[in-house]
Amino acid sequence: MLQKLSIRNYALIDSLDIEFDEGLNIITGETGAGKSIILGALSLILGQRAESKYFFSQDKKCIIEGTFLLADENLKTIFEENDLDFFNETSLRREISIDGKSRSFINDTPVNLTLLKQIGEKLIDIHSQHATQEINDSDFQLLIVDSLSNHNSLLLDYRNGFKKLKSEVSRLKKLISDADEARSRQDYEQFLFNELEQANIKEGEQEELEQELERLTHAETIKRALLTASGLLTESEPSALQLLKEAQIQFQGIEKFDSSINTLFERLRSSIIEIKDIADETSAIEENTLHSAERLEIVNQRLDLFYSLQQKHRVADNQALLIIKEELERDLNQLLSSDENIELLQKQNEQLKNELTKQALQLSANRKKAIKLVEEQTANTLKRVGMPNAKLVLAQTAVTELNSDGLDEISLLFTANAGQAPAPVNKVASGGELSRLMLAIKALLAKHTSLPTIIFDEIDTGISGETALKVGEVIADLGNNMQVISITHLPQIAAKGKSHYFVHKNEDGKKTTTGIRKLNEEERVGVIAEMLSGKNPGISAIENAKELLR
Repeated sequence: MLQKLSIRNYALIDSLDIEFDEGLNIITGETGAGKSIILGALSLILGQRAESKYFFSQDKKCIIEGTFLLADENLKTIFEENDLDFFNETSLRREISIDGKSRSFINDTPVNLTLLKQIGEKLIDIHSQHATQEINDSDFQLLIVDSLSNHNSLLLDYRNGFKKLKSEVSRLKKLISDADEARSRQDYEQFLFNELEQANIKEGEQEELEQELERLTHAETIKRALLTASGLLTESEPSALQLLKEAQIQFQGIEKFDSSINTLFERLRSSIIEIKDIADETSAIEENTLHSAERLEIVNQRLDLFYSLQQKHRVADNQALLIIKEELERDLNQLLSSDENIELLQKQNEQLKNELTKQALQLSANRKKAIKLVEEQTANTLKRVGMPNAKLVLAQTAVTELNSDGLDEISLLFTANAGQAPAPVNKVASGGELSRLMLAIKALLAKHTSLPTIIFDEIDTGISGETALKVGEVIADLGNNMQVISITHLPQIAAKGKSHYFVHKNEDGKKTTTGIRKLNEEERVGVIAEMLSGKNPGISAIENAKELLR
């Protein structure tokens, strides 16, 4: 229930705090005093659009805060899903700056406006004289039936399943589209893959061939240099090796006179061994260096193939070609398996659709039973409010394709008079009839939903006298099971309230403000008497007011 509403800097309100009670709360006041302003402020914390032009003062921001007592934990899940602290006493706050920007809070945690509205709509239902157009909305008409069908769990499962089906159907369409696109380029990709497969490229092969090409191209230069080097090392007169051996002999003759020469001798001996090894390898390389025109052609052809493939695929080396080959192979394999995936997903979707169809048929059966209850209970309430011949008809029509609600369309028809065929509400109902019909429907919904608070904003338009008294009784009955806030101009309804609040204007000659106060019993008598007869009510009006309150 709504415990407290705080309003700062909105319309004619500078600062206002209202504490509401359980049961039926009545709000009355003079025309233009600001009853609708209070409702407008409340709508801001329920996610409605805000405009700074409605501020009381353009020098400061507007703040609206509502404190709600959550009697049960039905909303706990949605709080947890959005990382919000859940308290039995929960606050919703909206702050609007003078530039029109707004911030929203739940229990002092910043939230977006969508979440504020989502939670607010589960706390309060506002029904005004202008909201009767809601009755012509197909979603609302279906809601009436579903509220009495006792299949919330089934409907939730169905909607989750239908959401999944839509997602899977979209995925299937993409798979088919991707497969069609892949088939259109399959032949070309297969050709590219075969070309790379036949090339049989090996990692590091290009570098090895490029080195071999250098050797083959410069074979004569290499061979000549190696022969010269080999000769200088071992065959020339004197050769490097001979000179080193001569030096070794010189060291050997004097090493007994100086121990450090022995070290030089050993180093020279090691050098001679190394020079001999170098000379042997030089000779071996020289012997194996051959100028082969045939091998040169083979190497050139192989490298030309590599360079051609690299240019074709716009890459710089064979490693990139190997990666492209892997990607082509993967794409071709995926294409081969895509048909299997498509067929499997089609079967799964068909199975899911069959399951959803069974659920939708069960929903339809439940709705068929509930329609009779809706029509009977609404008719009973309409009799109570002075419409004994009124009849509400809910026509259930099957649709051919599954939608988010199942396989049903609900059409609401109405007649207020005996012998008159039911027709769409907006064509046959007067303002007073429409208000009472909506009251009957809201009363029915309130019994079967967990909504803690409902607000009626002058839905008593077009009624008076005995009818108004009966409407007040219906609203009072609602207040026995939930919190009801009713803004009314009828004394018959005002007298039914458990608590009564009076909205008034304050004028100081400079600026008009709106205020509200809770009436005591004596004040209620005076206010209701004025509602009956106008200012300065007589004794009979006062007595009549007391009678109504009794």
